[in-house]
Amino acid sequence: MKNRLKIILTILVIALLALIIFLPKIKPLLGKGAKDGAPTGMAMRGGGQQILPVSGYLISPVQMNEMKNSSGTILPDEEVDLSFETSGKIVAIHFREGTRVKKGDLLAKMNDRPLQAQLLKLEAQKKLAEEKEFRQRSLLEKDAISRESYDQIATELQAIEADVLLIKARIAETELRAPFDGIVGLRLLSEGSYATPATKIVRLVKTSPLKIEFAIPERYASEVKPGFPIEFTIDGNNNVFRATVYAVEPKINIDTRTIGVRALYPNSREELRPGRFASIDMRLSKIDNTIAIPTEALIPEMEGEKVFVYRSGKASTVKVETGLRTEALIQIKSGLAFGDTLLTSGILQLREGLPVKLDTVVVVNK
Repeated sequence: MKNRLKIILTILVIALLALIIFLPKIKPLLGKGAKDGAPTGMAMRGGGQQILPVSGYLISPVQMNEMKNSSGTILPDEEVDLSFETSGKIVAIHFREGTRVKKGDLLAKMNDRPLQAQLLKLEAQKKLAEEKEFRQRSLLEKDAISRESYDQIATELQAIEADVLLIKARIAETELRAPFDGIVGLRLLSEGSYATPATKIVRLVKTSPLKIEFAIPERYASEVKPGFPIEFTIDGNNNVFRATVYAVEPKINIDTRTIGVRALYPNSREELRPGRFASIDMRLSKIDNTIAIPTEALIPEMEGEKVFVYRSGKASTVKVETGLRTEALIQIKSGLAFGDTLLTSGILQLREGLPVKLDTVVVVNK
């Protein structure tokens, strides 16, 4: 028991002596470890204050445009389902499906033989009436007949001429002609079919130019006017197409609170077809010579919004008033001035008066 106690006391004495001998050598290592525990990327000043390396953004005048996206539909310039103005049997079709036609081209013809027979009869009567009117006029000039007799013959001639015009109009109703230049689609009837004014024969479409129809929120009513440029894209095509607004609805839709707009795209090469979906991009609210900062530099708070700027080697807090916003930039209405250097990195570590070191400064040209 006594031997065991002696061993324990001996071990404790040795440990105490070792601690006394090695403690002065351990202290400097502990102090160094505390200094090495500073946050990553932080440097030390002579007085022991930390310096944070940051990136800056030199504020200079820029131009801002608010981008507004919308969706629309590509429409043909003109489109109509063609049908006859009267009823009858189709005796001829003069167009090929999917081909171009010119305004006034004869596309289809109905049976008009009874009308042609009536026209021949009326033209014969008209010729006889004209000869009779000529003789009566000669007699009237010699006072050989009364004015009343001549007026009766002249009236008969005018009635026959009116009947001739009526028959010609009815014959024209048996002809289906193109009302404008375009491309005909698939025909819906064949020769020999009986058609009425309600029967569709073929669709005629004009594809150059094209109309782009879309809607915008009512707040932009004063900005989008005829002549306003837009850009649009379609699925499966990487090209950006440009069109010009030519018409705006005069009334706001009370259900959607939007305004209908139509733009015109030349489509001179006819690379686009009507009926497709279009993604519309518009540049609105153009502002020249304004202050705009990257969105990541803005810090929202309960009292408002703030940013950090570089002043005399330290970070300084500035409260700002914001305006127009885009995907990458935010307009600053007050709080900053041209020439200020905005801090854009290390935002979470920054605080008022913290020493900072500018590693890079981004300068944006107008």
